[in-house]
Amino acid sequence: MTNSAQALEQHIVGELSTRLFGMEEVMHALTIALINGGHVLLEGPPGLGKTRLSKAFAAVLGGAFKRVQGTADLMPTDITGVHVFNTQQQEFEFQPGPLFADIVLVDEINRAGPKTQSALLEAMEERQVTVDRDTFPLARNFLVVATQNPREFEGTFPLPESQLDRFSLSVPIHYIDRDHEQQILMSYSDTSKSVDDFSALNRLGEDAVAQAQAAVDTVSLSDKLTQYVIDIATATREHQAINLGLSTRAALTLTRCARVEAALRGGEFVIPDDVQRVTPWVMAHRLVLTPEAALDGTTTNSVVDNIMQMVEVPK
Repeated sequence: MTNSAQALEQHIVGELSTRLFGMEEVMHALTIALINGGHVLLEGPPGLGKTRLSKAFAAVLGGAFKRVQGTADLMPTDITGVHVFNTQQQEFEFQPGPLFADIVLVDEINRAGPKTQSALLEAMEERQVTVDRDTFPLARNFLVVATQNPREFEGTFPLPESQLDRFSLSVPIHYIDRDHEQQILMSYSDTSKSVDDFSALNRLGEDAVAQAQAAVDTVSLSDKLTQYVIDIATATREHQAINLGLSTRAALTLTRCARVEAALRGGEFVIPDDVQRVTPWVMAHRLVLTPEAALDGTTTNSVVDNIMQMVEVPK
């Protein structure tokens, strides 16, 4: 029998797959983040559909959608909002920025300066914005989908560790296979068709996310699996190639995402496979390598694989 979480994913993937091809794995990760109430970082070279995927995802979810383009001159008030003097009322009024939406796409987030990147921290963690000592709440299902080009590209600023820790998942987007690329070329070769028109996509029901979250709440997590997550987190903190391991927030995110993964496969309890399935998305972007490991060409993904092989899997 299909539970509410599975029905939610089937709807999202079914709608998005009519417009985007070869991205089922990324859609699965987005569904996990949505149910978990977290934010998503999409990483990959330009031109692979990160922005289109974000727009289509927002169209399926419904609600208000705003887009922010990361640039070097983007200021914090450009995204949070600013107080403007009303000459008729003779008082200052707050003009909300693009963060006051249900879905916010921050395109090329690593092209924005550190000060602007830091302005997102409060919004992503506490779902509120503070401007001139006034605090304004954000939407209940506020969700940030950020895209990032590889750091070695010119004009980019590496995201600070505290910023990366706010993203529940970081999902790499790679070049798609030949068949899916042919589908794209054949589907959008007609210049009369808009590739970004997602108005025909069917939106989720109003309570679909809440029902999916209720289904996840019924999934049990044993003490052994909790200890397994703690062992993984501890291993990152003690690994010789890592300067900064997983935080407690990251360990909590790992358990929550594992529960969502269990619900999406129709399970009643979390198994080690659920933890291992979401580990690369949850862990890789949070780990900071030592300078020696970075110089040796070690990657965080290879360290994650090494740790998962080292940590004993509970029976």
